[in-house]
Amino acid sequence: MASVHESLYFNPMMTNGVVHANVFGIKDWVTPYKTALLVLISEMGRDGPYLSLLERRSLNRLLLLLLQGPDMTLSRLIKSIEECCSQLASLVQIRIKLMATGELKDMEQFFDDLSEAFSRPEPDVHKTSVVGLFLRQMILAYNKLSFSQVYKLYTALQQYYQEDLKKSGGEEAEMELAPGEGLGAKVEKEDFDGPLREEEMSCSGPLSQKQAEYFLSQQASLLKNDETKALSPASLQKELNSLLKFNPDFAEAHYLSYLNSLRVQDVFSSTHSLLHYFDRLILTGAESKSNGDEGYGRSLRYAALNLAALHCRFGHYQQAELALREAIRIAQESNDHVCLQHCLSWLYILEQKKSDSCVLLEHSVKKAVHFGLPYLASLGIQSLVQQRAFAGKTASKLMDALKDSDLLHWKHSLSELIDISIAQKTAIWRLYGRSTMALQQAQMLLSMNSLEAVNVGVQQNNTESFAVVLCHLAELHAEQGYFAASSEILKHLKERFPPNSQHAQLWMLCDQKIQFDRAVNDGKYHVADSLVAGITALNSTEGIYRKAVVLKAQNQMSEAHRLLQKLLIHCQKTKITETVIRVLLSMAKLHLRSLCHTTALPVLLQALALSQEYHLQHLASETILNLAFSQLMLGIPEQALSILHLAIEPILAHGTVLDKGAAMFLMAKCQVASAASYAPQKKAEALESAILNLNEAKTYFANVDCKEQLRDVLYLQARLFHSLGKAQERNQCAMLFRQLNQELPVCEVPLINAFK
Repeated sequence: MASVHESLYFNPMMTNGVVHANVFGIKDWVTPYKTALLVLISEMGRDGPYLSLLERRSLNRLLLLLLQGPDMTLSRLIKSIEECCSQLASLVQIRIKLMATGELKDMEQFFDDLSEAFSRPEPDVHKTSVVGLFLRQMILAYNKLSFSQVYKLYTALQQYYQEDLKKSGGEEAEMELAPGEGLGAKVEKEDFDGPLREEEMSCSGPLSQKQAEYFLSQQASLLKNDETKALSPASLQKELNSLLKFNPDFAEAHYLSYLNSLRVQDVFSSTHSLLHYFDRLILTGAESKSNGDEGYGRSLRYAALNLAALHCRFGHYQQAELALREAIRIAQESNDHVCLQHCLSWLYILEQKKSDSCVLLEHSVKKAVHFGLPYLASLGIQSLVQQRAFAGKTASKLMDALKDSDLLHWKHSLSELIDISIAQKTAIWRLYGRSTMALQQAQMLLSMNSLEAVNVGVQQNNTESFAVVLCHLAELHAEQGYFAASSEILKHLKERFPPNSQHAQLWMLCDQKIQFDRAVNDGKYHVADSLVAGITALNSTEGIYRKAVVLKAQNQMSEAHRLLQKLLIHCQKTKITETVIRVLLSMAKLHLRSLCHTTALPVLLQALALSQEYHLQHLASETILNLAFSQLMLGIPEQALSILHLAIEPILAHGTVLDKGAAMFLMAKCQVASAASYAPQKKAEALESAILNLNEAKTYFANVDCKEQLRDVLYLQARLFHSLGKAQERNQCAMLFRQLNQELPVCEVPLINAFK
């Protein structure tokens, strides 16, 4: 879509080098590419009886795409024809070569022959068919050309052929006039139902109205479903500017420009394009059936609503509220209940930033159902489920609510919301510590085929739902010690969601967190500290928490406690319960690490009460482990063992590998401490059982490369083997302990805490 140049393209709307305001006033004009399409149609008519049914069907499908799509190079056109019928591709190329290398009269004779195609008793093409209409438009446009314009068309056709000849390195020059020779070999198949490559989508000439509409719809569909296959932001904006240069009132182009600006978070350009879109919508009278409900007022209220959504997206909540109030006022004046429902949904989002607005949301869902708006109703239910998950409702009630939402999705074939619902279930199961269920839901979404009929061969798999699920999947694999699989998932995420895409921040944060956990487990605290800045840039709360974890690991207790105290106050104000519990656990671990076990107990009991109230099983289990450890260190191992049995089953079923190792290590230590008062035979049995648990813990810690915990396990195992008189096993454990002890810094606390 380069700038229109009169010497090459022949727009009848152009006079004296000036383009009229409405470039798309004429349906089509003649270009070298369209001349090549006419040659293809002509050859199909001649060779029709000799084509097989499969070839004819493939050519018809291809022809529809070629008629709608933008102009392309001759080599790509020939390749596309060749994949359907190599013999026909050879004939088309030879015919174009004869016209381009011949004289002007050859092209004139070709168009005269086309005109006679409709005058036959049984024409090859029906006048009212898609191909017939295209032929008639081209013949009419050609007949309106002056002699000088016809000559310019002929010159452009020669240039079109010569440019392709240069690009192909002279391969076409080897072709002789014999049909079928030189094009026998098949090129690698390209997906012509899929989007064109960037250099192929950028046209060398102006677009007709149909081509422009097809281009805009194609790019809008790609931006929604598969952003990676769309043109890059800079290239797309260049094409849109070219369109708007010759038709400033093309409203749809302004809207696509708005979507393109959102990709790069350009608030000024996106606002500018959005306002221009609605201005042009009103000026062109696209929706002005009357001055009433369907007239200018409708555009004005939806303009205000979209402006509110735009400001909300960029975090300008005050401006969003003002725009939303304006939209509500206009919608109430026009009695537009549908617009009011959309406003109510956005009002809930704005109120959510200030306080819980459950009443607004419930009212919104009821009204959406009443007015028959399943999409809004379902989104409302999804938001309600999310809010109640954070409020501590049981998983069974949430899944019942999502089941009702799923009925709406399947009834109305809302493919996008089906994906969102499954991603929501994955996140809820993960929040509640049910990793097996979360894994099942994630696999279900990844195995599903989209119900939405997406054009240009796009599979709807690059949406936010898939990004969320893949991130959960990467974290779940990393938690189980499958770092190679986790890296493959992240690599796949980076390919599907490049760094400049709108959902890239999801995998960026996920990647940083996994790297951080691996560095901490491996004792590389300097590496973990370097990752904190990246995590903070993506999520400030998570970044502060991770900084405190590093400080604790580096024995900077007072600084870590100060950060955690500050974070605790912030999370209690914002009601982020999960982070509150994690912070309380970290504060308790600071006390345990400082050998202040009695002061850690109230903090642990507070964390346990919150995790049980909000049904956060993984956090409850981790809290119980720390409680058991504190009781062990206070000299009551029997009590520690009894409460440890409450957590061991959910940890082994759904916990991370690190938690499993910590649980088995703690159980072994409790067994050793309890066996001190046993009879010799019973004590030996207890120590043997403890060694088995230590072997299991050692396997878990080895999976996640936790060298500090491995060192502690080996130390305890060596002591136990020594007590049982097993010198060979003792010496082996002692040797491994010595190797790890030389790699790691000396620990200041005996029997160190085996938890994260």
